[in-house]
Amino acid sequence: MGIDIFLAEQLLTIESIKVNVEKPFQWASGWKSPIYCDNRKILAYPKIRNIVVESFCNEIKNNFSNTELIAGVATAGIAWGALIAHELNLPFCYVRPQPKSHGLAKQVEGDYKANQKVIVIEDLISTGKSSIKVIQVLKDLSLQVNGLLSIFNYGFDEAVDAFKNANVTTFSLSNFNALIQKAMEQNIIKNTDITIINQWRKNPSEWSI
Repeated sequence: MGIDIFLAEQLLTIESIKVNVEKPFQWASGWKSPIYCDNRKILAYPKIRNIVVESFCNEIKNNFSNTELIAGVATAGIAWGALIAHELNLPFCYVRPQPKSHGLAKQVEGDYKANQKVIVIEDLISTGKSSIKVIQVLKDLSLQVNGLLSIFNYGFDEAVDAFKNANVTTFSLSNFNALIQKAMEQNIIKNTDITIINQWRKNPSEWSI
């Protein structure tokens, strides 16, 4: 079993991911969705948490071995980024959506140097907009963004295009297809639900049940 399928199974088991076609969830963006993902819940489960961190570290060692800095996306990516940086013995920083309105007015907390090769850690990729903002902040500081890693990815076309245009490689431990496979196996969703879920995924901003 691949990490994508295994992790989807674990996330459904601990209800980090919930699926409800009849009573959709509302995202912070205002979108209605039959799927809600809260990866922060994983932090309360040491076994799964350790698997996530180990999988991230293996991906960085195998495919981004020249990484010099780990950057977490505030706030959900901070804990994961710090754990990964600790395991890899690398410097860590995190990036806010906007600069602080007081103190030193920093947007990036931590220490870094120009031209450092950085991997960005996100918990979730939906539209990709927040991730792209963080990537641009880092690039504006003369950092080299080698890639962005996330726990889960919905695989929206909008996000795929955004990262392609930004010339940033992405990697996610689990994804929409793995989730649907395990949700079907566990009878969380029925065959009749698949059509509705696919309609949502094709046009999530306009979808309504």
